[in-house]
Amino acid sequence: MTDIITLSDSRVAAVAEQECGEPLVDLRGTPGLRVDTRQADSDGSYAHLRSGALHRLLAAQSLLPDGLRFLVVEGYRPPDLQRRYFEQYAATMRAAHPGAGPDRIRELASAYISPPEVAPHVSGGAVDLTLCTADGTELPLGTAVNATPEESDGACRTGAPGIGAEARANRESMDRALTTAGFVNYPTEWWHWSYGDRYWALLSGAPAARYGPAATPVRTV
Repeated sequence: MTDIITLSDSRVAAVAEQECGEPLVDLRGTPGLRVDTRQADSDGSYAHLRSGALHRLLAAQSLLPDGLRFLVVEGYRPPDLQRRYFEQYAATMRAAHPGAGPDRIRELASAYISPPEVAPHVSGGAVDLTLCTADGTELPLGTAVNATPEESDGACRTGAPGIGAEARANRESMDRALTTAGFVNYPTEWWHWSYGDRYWALLSGAPAARYGPAATPVRTV
């Protein structure tokens, strides 16, 4: 298996940013796009993406097999919420690995939650999603969205062996569509795809990230 570059890798933090100024836009009400509420927050941040990322998401959806749709679970995540998620999971890793130093805990935590300073969700360019039918019935993808490596026994990794044939085919359909539209996957999480952030720039070879931390408050259209 190819070595995974985690978001704690110094190469991610070293990527330059050239903020393009695209606004956050509300996904709710976008024709043909379903938005789930399991990660809903009080101000609706979860249902927002940068306008360019949304454009590419719709392009990717048009490339899915007939009858399939994306079901968006979470897009933009405010910095304070990202920091809280990271610190909570880092505490779990410290408890599970009492002899590990700070750098190792950061690396372990980054396999599931991005460090706040480089987090794709904070840029507004990342989206957690799964597949569903036209009526909203979710398809099997091998694990639940946001399953941890511990509870899924590693099956949350995009290329994990041992998942069922249907789940594998569904992951491959997502991969083809989203990659063609310009997204990159975070390979420890089959559901996490991003465009325009530092991780995207590193993996795609772009000279700089298009998106820094997204401007707040959330703008809707």
